[in-house]
Amino acid sequence: MTVTSPKSTRAAEWWRAKRKQVLWTTVIAVVVLVVVVLVARWLRGLPAVESFLEAYPGIVPPPEGTPVGIPAWLGWQHFLNSLFLLLLVRTGYQLHSKKRPPGFWTRDNTRWPRTKRAPRRIGIHLWFHLWLDALWIANGVVYVVVLFATGQWLRLVPTDWAVVPNALSAALQYASLEWPTEDSWVVYNSLQQLVYFAIVFIAAPVAILSGLRLSSVWPLEGPLARTIPEKLARAVHYPVMLVFLVFTFVHVVLVLTTGMLRKLNQMYAGRDADDWVGFAIFAASVVVMVVVWVLAKPPLLKRIAATSGRVQG
Repeated sequence: MTVTSPKSTRAAEWWRAKRKQVLWTTVIAVVVLVVVVLVARWLRGLPAVESFLEAYPGIVPPPEGTPVGIPAWLGWQHFLNSLFLLLLVRTGYQLHSKKRPPGFWTRDNTRWPRTKRAPRRIGIHLWFHLWLDALWIANGVVYVVVLFATGQWLRLVPTDWAVVPNALSAALQYASLEWPTEDSWVVYNSLQQLVYFAIVFIAAPVAILSGLRLSSVWPLEGPLARTIPEKLARAVHYPVMLVFLVFTFVHVVLVLTTGMLRKLNQMYAGRDADDWVGFAIFAASVVVMVVVWVLAKPPLLKRIAATSGRVQG
């Protein structure tokens, strides 16, 4: 007798419902990718474009005094950021699905912080999402403070308008599958710099602000409630999550295809080498993320949540 688990049943139902959509999306994505590559390679054959690439190779020399290398603290930041984003996307998807949560949490108002208004009851997934938000924001604040304290911001923040044409050049080189020569240990290429800057200083603040607006910590009434319409926050928050997903996917692909061992050493071990040290640290970080993913289930979350409030369900 074959026993089918509820999870496998749900997966089969999802596949039956979304099969055509997934297949058509895949076909369209492949066609678009092929067209982009062909057009980019055709453009690179034009004399004017060739001259443009010679004038703007894709890299702007860093300002004088820019630190060389990626420090060890940035490796820890990278791991923590990856862990929190992974769990935030998971809980964000659970909230976006609008399914009934497996439990509810109500804050214990006899402890700090005490409020005049009775605490609102929230789903256990939202409770976990808010805690992850707090940890991610704290990690981000530390990152930005240390970034500016150590001068590493010079690697991330554009200081020359030449970054724009060089970013276009780098994008064309990537699209033509003849990727720009770069040494991220010394300087990011201009496209990388603009993308990293946008993720850190634009996408992350938008995600934080829109998430706070949708959370239970935002007041229901008063001028602050009217400052940012809830409808606008909902329209922005989910697409920003998709931006992080696309960025992560492209980031991982580029790491794996542009000298994986050296890139992992730079990102996780703070060293410019081609050995397996960085890969070992990266593999250990993946194991930690998998363990946290498996453990972060409702039974454990409820027990943790019960230490600071009442849990029902």
